[in-house]
Amino acid sequence: MYRKTFAGMNCSIARALDQIGEWWSLLIIRECTLGTARFDDFQRRLGIARNVLTNRLAYLIEQGILEKVPAGENERFFQYRLTLKGEELYPVLVALLQWGDRWIDTEPGPPIKLVDDRTGKAVERVSLRSASGRALGIRDIRLEAGPGATDATRATIAARNQAILGERAVKTSRKASR
Repeated sequence: MYRKTFAGMNCSIARALDQIGEWWSLLIIRECTLGTARFDDFQRRLGIARNVLTNRLAYLIEQGILEKVPAGENERFFQYRLTLKGEELYPVLVALLQWGDRWIDTEPGPPIKLVDDRTGKAVERVSLRSASGRALGIRDIRLEAGPGATDATRATIAARNQAILGERAVKTSRKASR
């Protein structure tokens, strides 16, 4: 199977998708967050072909998202668990879950509710917030070049800010260049 790599693309989203963008990868990570740890359990719960699962697990281990550890004292059996890098994908999964609950027909309603274990209250929607706690949307955020930005990335940022922010982008750009 031909697979294009995004490793050389000057974009954090593209590089992240290179590691987790294949749908089986996100479903395997989801399964880990649900407590699945054994190969046969992944295979049964996902209905994934054994060879595909083997390849996906190996790739997620190679990327440092999962680790393979002995299951108990019997070293013939292994289990898979999320590394810190893998655990930090949890908000991404929650955002996808919440987006799906809102935009994809799930009659009679969402299959899972997320609640705070301490309070029993529903978890808030994943959102972007300013330092003061104000909710931010696409039109509230200006992109700036980071230390790894190329000239092409800088041009993309300028075009995006102009397209999304319009006149505000021009005013902000003038202030920044002073």
